[in-house]
Amino acid sequence: MHYKRSFSIVVACLALSAFLMAGCGKKQDDTSLNLPDQETRQLKAAENDIMAKTPENSPTGKAASTQPGAFKKFYVYADQGYFKNHYIPSGWMGDTGDVKLADAWHDKPYSRKTCIRIVYTAEKKQGGGWSGVYWQDPANNWGNLKGGYDLTGASKLTFWARGEKGGETISEFKVGGIRGEISDSASVSIGPITLTPEWKEYAIDLKNEDLSLVIGGFSFVISSMENPEGAIFYMDEIAYE
Repeated sequence: MHYKRSFSIVVACLALSAFLMAGCGKKQDDTSLNLPDQETRQLKAAENDIMAKTPENSPTGKAASTQPGAFKKFYVYADQGYFKNHYIPSGWMGDTGDVKLADAWHDKPYSRKTCIRIVYTAEKKQGGGWSGVYWQDPANNWGNLKGGYDLTGASKLTFWARGEKGGETISEFKVGGIRGEISDSASVSIGPITLTPEWKEYAIDLKNEDLSLVIGGFSFVISSMENPEGAIFYMDEIAYE
């Protein structure tokens, strides 16, 4: 009888110990799930810091390339419909009725199958005496839309141009210069330039320029004062290098 009572006490103690150990184990597991480890806490803190420093309308441009290393050639125009083209000739300025633009001109391109042909009539239809076109990202972005590219690493923009007859004068070829709620980080131009009837390469020097946001990838301005009878000219292979 005494033996049975002792045995029952031992069994009860063992059961109680097992119960307590199971309960403690479960509580420990729950605690480990609810408290992230040090690495997780550090990553979360870094993420929160980046979000706090990056406003919702951050003007940082899209990266021109995800590949590390030297800057890769970045086209504004290489050929009509070419998959590596960037920017859109949507920013018409001045006497917009005096300009016609064709980006699929097949007659004597500098390279590939097509080039850009510009016809300027100098009729002063809007009374300005000048006309121009911006290649923008996205279309019609005058600094009021998110867009543009981060072209950091480019040292120049090159393009080829020629006149229909020779003697056509372009007041300005330009990179950047759009000013708005979100502005281009650079504004660099060359001109006036008098074209020849043969293709010739031109370059806009971009060394030491801030190219972290380029909305206006390329533009030109032409005037009636320099071309009273109008002008026809061509452009091809417009690219950042």
